[in-house]
Amino acid sequence: MDRLSSRPLKKSSFLCSSSGGCSPDSSAGSVSDINTINTTFSAATPLKNKRRHLASPLSCKAVSDEMNSETPEADVSKVSSPVSLPAISLLSSKAMQTAGCIDRIEKKHQEKAKSALRLRQEKLVVAVADAASEQLKRFEELMELKQKQEDQSMRDMRDRETKESMVRYEKLKEEQRHRMKNLNLSQKVAEPEQQQLWEAELERQTQVDGRERLQNLHTIQVEILQLNQLLRPSSQTKTDLPPTSISSYSTRGNQLCSQVSVVVRKTAEGQFPSVEDMTMAEQALHEMRALIQLMQEEVVKAHEWKKEEQEQEEKCRKMAALQAQQDVQKKAAQSAQQKAMKKGLQNTAEDSTLKWYKELQQTAAQCAQAIEQLSTTKDAQTKKLKQELQKAATIPVSQISSNSGSQLREIFDKIDKLLSGGAVVSGGKSVSVSQHPQGLDFVSYKLAEKFVKQGEEEVASHHEAAFPIAVVASGIWELHPRVGDLILACLHKKCPYAVPHYPPMKDGTPVEEYQKILGYRVGESGVEDQDSFLKRMSGMIRLYAAIIQMRWPYISKQGSLPHGLNHGWRWLAQMLNMEPLADITATLLLDFLEVCGNALMKQYQGQFCKLMLYLKEEYLPRIEAVTSSGQMGSVSRLQEFLEVCYHGTAEPTDQPTKRPAQLPLLENVTELCSVAEKLQYLPETVELLDFFYSHIKELIS
Repeated sequence: MDRLSSRPLKKSSFLCSSSGGCSPDSSAGSVSDINTINTTFSAATPLKNKRRHLASPLSCKAVSDEMNSETPEADVSKVSSPVSLPAISLLSSKAMQTAGCIDRIEKKHQEKAKSALRLRQEKLVVAVADAASEQLKRFEELMELKQKQEDQSMRDMRDRETKESMVRYEKLKEEQRHRMKNLNLSQKVAEPEQQQLWEAELERQTQVDGRERLQNLHTIQVEILQLNQLLRPSSQTKTDLPPTSISSYSTRGNQLCSQVSVVVRKTAEGQFPSVEDMTMAEQALHEMRALIQLMQEEVVKAHEWKKEEQEQEEKCRKMAALQAQQDVQKKAAQSAQQKAMKKGLQNTAEDSTLKWYKELQQTAAQCAQAIEQLSTTKDAQTKKLKQELQKAATIPVSQISSNSGSQLREIFDKIDKLLSGGAVVSGGKSVSVSQHPQGLDFVSYKLAEKFVKQGEEEVASHHEAAFPIAVVASGIWELHPRVGDLILACLHKKCPYAVPHYPPMKDGTPVEEYQKILGYRVGESGVEDQDSFLKRMSGMIRLYAAIIQMRWPYISKQGSLPHGLNHGWRWLAQMLNMEPLADITATLLLDFLEVCGNALMKQYQGQFCKLMLYLKEEYLPRIEAVTSSGQMGSVSRLQEFLEVCYHGTAEPTDQPTKRPAQLPLLENVTELCSVAEKLQYLPETVELLDFFYSHIKELIS
């Protein structure tokens, strides 16, 4: 028991030392627990005396094991395992009962020892945690103290620097005070003279500033009076401003002039204008300038409004004149229709002709729809190809003119090669229709448009250009019939009289839209004038009349042309079977007969003479009936042409070169000669030159 009471004390002291310091309370608790255990064992001593050789060794061994263990749980487990005693069965029953009681008491005390030991461990853990927390607090307090010391040292250093600065400042202040004292003493000596100089300088500066302000005031007054002159009603006679607006501007301008005059009157008394007076005058000037600018803007707006009103009136006047012209034409058409009902003339083309016309337009529309993807592409590479194809198709046609005889075959071969799928050079680059699925349709359509445009522009200005363009177009037509159909479709669309077809005006159709259908150009400035319209129609009819009689001489094909003189006969016959239109019918008949009359005469002979006789005796009076007095120029030229032809044929003379019948043909011969004359210097055009001369001989004969 002595060992039991001493070893736990040593254990507790070891624990206290290992934990870094333990409190007296915890040591006292440990000692009290051990004393309790000792008391319990002391109470049970009388019962143990009989089995001391068994119990004492067991208790001593358990306590010894507990002290030698590293952890409390390990000590408890060793104490709780009793040692089996083989000699117990030799004792008496009372001894056995006593031993059992002793065992139960030992187990009970062991459990108490375990709970006490567990409580002790928990207290030790709490003590260790508290010690660590206290140590952390001490560390934080130490760091805080150190920071406070550093801050205090910084404050002390700043205070020292501040004190030193104050000392230096006081020294400098004292030095400055001393210098100022000396300076004041020196100034008091020279003060009267300096005061006089300063006052004189101030007076002089005041005079200079006053004169400058006065000069500026006079400048402002002059400018504001000049600007006010612009606001007077007398100076606004040519403007479009209303009188009330002009009066308001003039009133405000007079008010501003009055404000400036008040300031100027002050200066007349010998005073200079003050800064406030100058500010008021400048504000008046700025307001006057703004007033002038506002008036000018209003004048511009009024002028634009008046211009728009005049343009609207001019447009209405033109529309009224156009409507009146339409009414006159409508009345003339009605009158002609009434006469036609009596004499059997038509107002529209034959059904077969209209069917043919619609089929051609449908073909052109299908082609345009097929190339729409290529025409409206957004892809940069495809757009570049489209431009190159368009140039390759249109530039050669543009090069055909009355002075390009040597180039005709080269131009024809280039166009034919392009349409045949070959590669041609355009703009230094090689291009072919095979580069795009829609390339052939695109080139054919653009080529047809270009041929018609050349007739509309080039032939209209230079009649002799009709034959070179026609011979190339005829050759392309013969080798590539689709291009010929597209040429006809484009020609009919721009010049419906080439069908011939007089499109009727449908109900609800605007006048400008109907003018477009008739072939007029309608733009922002309105409908083109009649002379320009007739000039374009004349050029396209001349080109058509040249195409139906021309043939490319280098083609080995035999037989009739794809669109030959039979179509010219059909056109002329249908024109004479339809009611004439004022100014248009006479012009187109004259152009057609001047270009194609000789070829028709040679082909149809007597029938053509009968047709000309009908034109002179029956149809020409109808044209005169529907033509106003101001449009008789074309009728007179047609009548003169027919008179010359008729009298020349009926009354032959001994001088055939001067016969009147040949006079209308001389223009055609002259045109051919001018073309042939430009071909004769080039060896590669000998065959074409022979063709032209043979054709000239036929015309002359």
